Amino acid sequence: MTDSVRTRHPAHDLVGKVLMSYEMPIEWGKIREFARATGSTQPAYDEPDAVIPPTFLTTSALWEPTEGPTLVERLGVDLTRVLQGGQEYVFPRGYPRAGEQLFVEIGVESVTVKEGKRGGAMTFIVVLTTYRRGGAQGEIAAEGRATVIERSS
Repeated sequence: MTDSVRTRHPAHDLVGKVLMSYEMPIEWGKIREFARATGSTQPAYDEPDAVIPPTFLTTSALWEPTEGPTLVERLGVDLTRVLQGGQEYVFPRGYPRAGEQLFVEIGVESVTVKEGKRGGAMTFIVVLTTYRRGGAQGEIAAEGRATVIERSS
């Protein structure tokens, strides 16, 4: 690594820690609205016991606590240098349905610093969001991984 690569990002100290947790009710009307907004014509999203569309869990950010530091502040990233590196969801036991309430925990899974092809460092932060049925100790309904890339200044 060259001197331009910052080897330690503040998010390194957050690996394995829960940064925030909250509950997310899954509402049938919101499933329907999301499906229509994303152009889906699947009739399954119009039923009162509808399953969620695969990317519906991105809306969980709307349920994040409003008191205290935001997720961005907790991660210690500069939004003017951030890129979205990807988002994926895994549903080990099928999609959650309308009427369920999920317990959500957000933490940092990993932090990697790499030399960029155009010079300077790029920090890759994988944010793990775990969605559980039945509270904090419940079964995992889904896991979401978002890769945040912060370019060096």
